[in-house]
This record gives sequence, structure tokens and C-alpha cells, in this order.
Amino acid sequence: MRILIITGLSGSGKSTAVRALEDEGFFCQDNLPVALFPTFVDLVDNAKERIRDVALVMDIRGRDFNKGFEKVFQEITEAGHLVDILFFDATDEVLIRRFSETRRRHPASDSGSVPEGIRFERQQLAGLRSLATQIIDTSELNVHQLKDLVITLVKGGVGGRDMTVHLQSFGYRFGIPLESDLVMDVRFLPNPYFIPELKQYSGLDPKVREYVLKHEETGEFLARFKNLLEFLLPGYRREGKSYLTISIGCTGGRHRSVVITEEIKEFLKRQQLNLKASHRDMEKG
Repeated sequence: MRILIITGLSGSGKSTAVRALEDEGFFCQDNLPVALFPTFVDLVDNAKERIRDVALVMDIRGRDFNKGFEKVFQEITEAGHLVDILFFDATDEVLIRRFSETRRRHPASDSGSVPEGIRFERQQLAGLRSLATQIIDTSELNVHQLKDLVITLVKGGVGGRDMTVHLQSFGYRFGIPLESDLVMDVRFLPNPYFIPELKQYSGLDPKVREYVLKHEETGEFLARFKNLLEFLLPGYRREGKSYLTISIGCTGGRHRSVVITEEIKEFLKRQQLNLKASHRDMEKG
């Protein structure tokens, strides 16, 4: 079986992820004690109706959730099952806002203080986070984007399929994406923002693209960056990495980073991998 362990911070989107997995045919079980994981897996494995995909939610609500999980995961893996751990996270500011909007009590705080609950939960989940196959930062994602990302993981990279690469542009003004595996800074390239007739357009506009790409340093950078990716991607594949996030940043995330992301997307289309591209901050400027 393919078994996904869904874990992470309260309010980070685990429930949304589980609903997306259910829609994809996963058998999902929420809040199961860790000690019962092997027994549950055996029961499902021996059921008359063959189940291939299982998702188990593991978080701070479970009794003794952080005791012995490494041994349990090892037992399940040694039984021949493929185990991936998806850790959902978000910034403290976003988590606090989400709890405020829903008026929910934080499950890790006896006093009812959301910031205290978040701090305690981060400490308790540190061990699980270090084992995660993929850390998914949902701070900038809405419900639909999160569902799309989870489905991309399930269909693209998780479970021994070919590696999925997520290319995204961003603006340093809004912070580096926490889920990044590779970060490339393109703020050294000529900036269309200072060209009056280009400022209002994004990097998807042909005029902006032409301006960025016509400079000699852009061509040299792209050649070197492509060579680096040609070297790195086979290595990540050999190590069994299922999902790789490449973040390309400029100041505002509207012009240069968008152009470069689109250029790298066209380059990677020729590779044998699953590819997704997005522009996180393009409409914020």
C-alpha cells in the first residue's frame, strides 16, 4: 500500500488535504493513536476489498502522538508498504488569523491562547517535521490552491512515480516561500519596474519578457542555471525525492522572476518529469 501520514500545525490545512485525498480515492483515518497504526494497516491490507491508498492523520490531538512514531513508521515500511510524511505548516501570523476567523480554540493551549498553543505545538512536532518527505507551507494558499497542490503530489510524485517539480516566482518583499528546496535570486537583472512604459505590465507580457531577455547577463545566467538544473535533477531523482520546489525571486515578484520562471518552465518541459508553475506574488504589486 501507499500510506500518507498527514501531519502538521493546527490550522495549516490538514482537513482540506484529507478531503482532497478522499476525492482521489484514498481511505482516510483521522486521529488514530500511533500505537494502532501497524494493526490498522494490517487490517486494511487483509481486507476483502483491496485498498491501495491510505492516509492517516497524525497530530497533537492524539494521545501519546509523539512517542514511538519512528519505530512504528519503520515497522510499516519493513512490511513492504511505501510511507510518505506530508507536514503542513504556515507562519504564526497566518495561523493566528485563521483561528481568529473561525473562532476555534487551539487544541494545544489549555489557557486558550492561540500564540502559546502554536509555540507548544511547534516544539512537540519538531521530530515529525524532521522526518517529513515534503513540508507544505500553506501561508499563501487558498483552499482551491491547496487541494490542487495535494492532488499534484498524489498524482505526480508521491508513491514512487516520477518526480514533480514546482516552479514558482516570488517577491522578496513578501518573504521567501518556506517550502522552497532551491531558491534563485534574480534581483541582479535589469528591472522593468523602472521603465515607465513597462512598469504596469507583468512578466507574462511580451514587452516585459523581451526587455529582460535582451540583456547579455540574462542569457548567461539562464545558460548557467539550466546547466545547474541538468546536474541537480538526476541526483534528486536518484535520492528518491518525489517533489522539488524551485523558487525564483525578484524584488516584487512581478517582472524579472516571472520571466525567468517561464523560461525555465519551457526548458524543463523537455525533461521527463511532472511540472507545475505558478507566480505567487505577481498580482500583489
